[in-house]
Amino acid sequence: MLRLAQDRHLDPVFYNTNDLANHKRMMRALEVCLQTGKPYSELLTQSSKKRDFEIQRYYLNRPREVLFDRINRRVDQMMADGLLEEAQSLYQYKGTNALNTVGYKEMFDYMEGRMTMEEAVEKIKVNTRRYAKRQITWFKREYVEVML
Repeated sequence: MLRLAQDRHLDPVFYNTNDLANHKRMMRALEVCLQTGKPYSELLTQSSKKRDFEIQRYYLNRPREVLFDRINRRVDQMMADGLLEEAQSLYQYKGTNALNTVGYKEMFDYMEGRMTMEEAVEKIKVNTRRYAKRQITWFKREYVEVML
């Protein structure tokens, strides 16, 4: 309740026009207000500065088979370097958002008996490839691809 009261006080425009049940958005607005001293809604309505140059954005990419091979080898290396042991040491915090990531989720499923180690490692590889695909899709919207 304190957070909601602070949001209402610091930025009534944002508070009255946004979904109060979206805790992440409300926390972000509160953080911005406290760090900048300005209402979050004011920052959202500011127009972009006119620049006398054009920005060119590039992203680096690899052929899919090369990317997937590198992902697979990286996951194998992470396992060899102790990903399971690291996940075991963090298991008590598994409910936190920071650990709701590729690698930890699968290791936690393994520790809870929901899959074998081989299945967990394969799932990490598949989920990492899916994540890479989402990143590529996002970059393609505004960036120029540079193939390596």
